[in-house]
Amino acid sequence: MIKKELKKFKLPDEPGVYLFKRGPRILYIGKATSLRDRVRSYFATDLVSGRGSRIVGMVEEAQTLGWKKTGSVLEALILEANLIKRHQPPYNVDEKDNKSWNYVVVTKEGFPRVLVVRGRELFSLTTKNYQLKTTFGPFPHGGSLQEAVKIVRRIFPFRDRCTPNSGKPCFNRQLGLCPGVCSGEMSKEEYAGTIKHICELFTGNFKGLKRQLAREMKAAAAAEHFEKAAMLRRQIAALEHIRDIALIKGERVSSGGGVRIEAFDVAHTGGTETVAVMTVVNNGEMVKNAYRKFKIRSATNDDVGALKEALSRRLDHDEWPLPRVFVVDGGKGQVRAAEHILKEKGIGIPVVGVVKNEFHKPERLIGNKRTIEAYERDMLLANGEAHRFAIAYHRRRRQQRSIQ
Repeated sequence: MIKKELKKFKLPDEPGVYLFKRGPRILYIGKATSLRDRVRSYFATDLVSGRGSRIVGMVEEAQTLGWKKTGSVLEALILEANLIKRHQPPYNVDEKDNKSWNYVVVTKEGFPRVLVVRGRELFSLTTKNYQLKTTFGPFPHGGSLQEAVKIVRRIFPFRDRCTPNSGKPCFNRQLGLCPGVCSGEMSKEEYAGTIKHICELFTGNFKGLKRQLAREMKAAAAAEHFEKAAMLRRQIAALEHIRDIALIKGERVSSGGGVRIEAFDVAHTGGTETVAVMTVVNNGEMVKNAYRKFKIRSATNDDVGALKEALSRRLDHDEWPLPRVFVVDGGKGQVRAAEHILKEKGIGIPVVGVVKNEFHKPERLIGNKRTIEAYERDMLLANGEAHRFAIAYHRRRRQQRSIQ
């Protein structure tokens, strides 16, 4: 495939799994926070240094692309593992030996453990007196899998090390990560239900799991087991609003080409010497050679008009890479103005506004919630840099004018 062929695929800016194919054969499967941004990164000029020559060869061999959207990055990670297991794509399977893959295992015990193990440990578990009930995987990304299991455990607390019915709550019980099998608070039958839910989740059946929890919640309420019904309601809500920011951050670090954030700010004094600036942050690092200045021509005493002019002029530069998100200094007026310019240009990139308090300190961010949760730190850094850069540029313009 070549870069210009991407235009025929209308990839969404949403989590999911993508598949590079040659004819019907699947070459490679990956997960993404943003399908659009991740697939685009495979056509970056620095792909060899970021991904290696094998992946470059895979992209050249591929003829087409498939994808499936998911409701969260956690769902994408689980779907990726299940698809890799089913299809055994060569560019996934051949890059690692079986011993380096990561797996989730459920032991065969009265109170099963849920463990994350590497392939080399998986094959030796039986020598440690573990019998395995179920194995999920392989998962390509060990760090992301660890974070995923932390998320799952907060929704469905499980046992990993403690001794059942020891009469003493373990450390994880005190944190709410063990349901109390150690202290005798949960029966085998109740715990078996939790394990069933966890297994359903790791098979990727999120919709079926939510339906099952809803049925259990109604039954518990009908039987006046209100505490259990409340717990099930919380689990359903957690599955519908998974906060998988740790998984997003893990992807950002490994993403070829990084995550570019652009911030804009306007400065003037009573409408004189109105200027605007653009600053860039990529994967948490300021990219000062990408900063840009705009001497405003059309809107000398109108912050919103000045922002629109600066953003429009910036978008005329096709040679500048587009960012993951545009950040503007201001509230709904500035956000809407920026979104209007982007719509006119046919660009679907989210805009986030930084609303300041009376001391010109960030008070809140407005815009797409997923974007804000994923990139808040970088957006605030870019916004702070934009404010500093705009003030400095405006001050120099005034000084030059006073000399003339």
